[in-house]
Amino acid sequence: MIQNVGNHLRRGLASVFSNRASRKSASHTGNNMAEGEGYRNPTEVQMSQLVLPCHTNQRGELSVGQLLKWIDTTACLSAERHAGCPCVTASMDDIYFEHTISVGQVVNIKAKVNRAFNSSMEVGIQVASEDLCSDKQWSVCKALATFVAHRELSKVKLKQITLRTEEEKTEHSVAAERRRMRLVYTDTIKDLLANCVIQDDLESRDCSRMVPAEKTRVESVELVLPPHANHQGSTFGGQIMAWMENVATIAASRLCRAHPTLKAIEMFHFRGPSQVGDRLVLKAIVNNAFKHSMEVGVCVEAYRQEAETQRRHINSAFMTFVVLDADNQPQTLPWIRPQPGDGERRYREASARKKIRLDRKYIVSCKQAEMPLSVPWDPSNQVYLSYNNVSSLKMLVARDNWVLSSEISQVRLYTLEEDKFLSFHMEMLVHVDAAQAFLLLSDLRRRPEWDKHYRSVELVQQVDEDDAIYHIVSPALGGDPKPQDFVILASRRKPCDNRDPYVIAMRSVTLPTHLETSEYRRGETICSGFCFWHEGDQLTKVSYYNQATPGFLKYVTTNVTGLSSEFYTTFKACEQFLLDNRNDLAPSLQTL
Repeated sequence: MIQNVGNHLRRGLASVFSNRASRKSASHTGNNMAEGEGYRNPTEVQMSQLVLPCHTNQRGELSVGQLLKWIDTTACLSAERHAGCPCVTASMDDIYFEHTISVGQVVNIKAKVNRAFNSSMEVGIQVASEDLCSDKQWSVCKALATFVAHRELSKVKLKQITLRTEEEKTEHSVAAERRRMRLVYTDTIKDLLANCVIQDDLESRDCSRMVPAEKTRVESVELVLPPHANHQGSTFGGQIMAWMENVATIAASRLCRAHPTLKAIEMFHFRGPSQVGDRLVLKAIVNNAFKHSMEVGVCVEAYRQEAETQRRHINSAFMTFVVLDADNQPQTLPWIRPQPGDGERRYREASARKKIRLDRKYIVSCKQAEMPLSVPWDPSNQVYLSYNNVSSLKMLVARDNWVLSSEISQVRLYTLEEDKFLSFHMEMLVHVDAAQAFLLLSDLRRRPEWDKHYRSVELVQQVDEDDAIYHIVSPALGGDPKPQDFVILASRRKPCDNRDPYVIAMRSVTLPTHLETSEYRRGETICSGFCFWHEGDQLTKVSYYNQATPGFLKYVTTNVTGLSSEFYTTFKACEQFLLDNRNDLAPSLQTL
């Protein structure tokens, strides 16, 4: 079982998948109907806007500031449709702009609530452009925004989203992991910047095209008027983002002496409200210029009266710009010369943020089929690898096309063939509390007590309370004389609400201290783990998932349709382990 899944799957695969339609679980029927023609998410809001000259910049392209206002408005309407009361923008995740939009084209924006928490919601937004003459469409960007519901006279408790389609189940499940990442984002970035070592190239740069950073500084003030605010007098988040984009574009233009293009906005939070009558002071400066891109930092502060000495910090953001030539290729930019002190600090932090951004974009946005089996582990990507680890398992769980292949003594085996992956899922009911099962199976060092495929387990690094890295040795596969070893990241999560399972997710990582040796054949797993659902008093549904990669398929040897005794024996041994140790909550388990 587990990473050795490929050692148990050959004869019978054809019969498993040829009878897929006839053996789907009946519970999936409703989902397929939901995805049929005519279904529309009740929180979905669509906006279509024709891009007019008044919406464009100097290049005749839609101003990103205007696009941000439309995005925020559409997302807010979706949030308010679900909440039934006014909502305000709390945060916006990273946005990467894939295409520009020209005058005369149409912008189509679609927003829907992915998940509701207590008083906040995650809203997913998709933006596409449409050429009315050629009937072509392009994806422009995707965004995730958090909105908070607000009532003046009563506390808000949002209702849960009704999940009908596979996509809705996936987004709902992964939204909890994204929320977790947002809550620790500020502290994570602060720690990474403090520990990230960036080579100082100030001395080696060509100074002939160097621009002092102070020459790019911009300061502008805006008076918040009623058209800039909602019916409660709170400034639209999209309006603030548009003003921020304006000053950032001016700062970038002062460096390159051209019309820059905004390519990305880093995740940011609104730290406080702004009202009609506020004066917003927006400041921007180029923090660093790389070969083909530059980072611009923007800060927004608010005050009510000129006599006020204290200003409220509303927001800060980092925006990445490029300068495109006639062939839409990025041009080489001048270097930036930072001011001593804070300027040099911002310069070095921008270099660190660039690396963090690239790691985050690659790991968080990468499709599962594009992820390498084993990703290098280092402090700059550990938060995002943990996120990817858990979200990959949750997406696998949410799939609705699992095929029931066999059942023996209430132990069920499901299979799923998709793209280049073959996945399996085992399920059983155990008379153990879900939290106890979660704690017992969280510590992989106890795995050899019930799983003979784990010969030895070493805890390499306890990363934090919920993440640990293990070195695992397994017996040799088939005729291979060498035993296998794995370096595994195990990430565990407690449920956000009573609809969520407890989760233990596992995937391969690479550590410089545990490289492949001649003693073992290095094995890898891209996605595996356990989910535990509370089914009643001292009753838990235990499910194990594993995604078999192409490298394992050559070891396929056993008839899946018969539910090999190897699978069954191992999973029943897991059940007995849980029953024998259900009252064993040692301090080492509680402090994991």
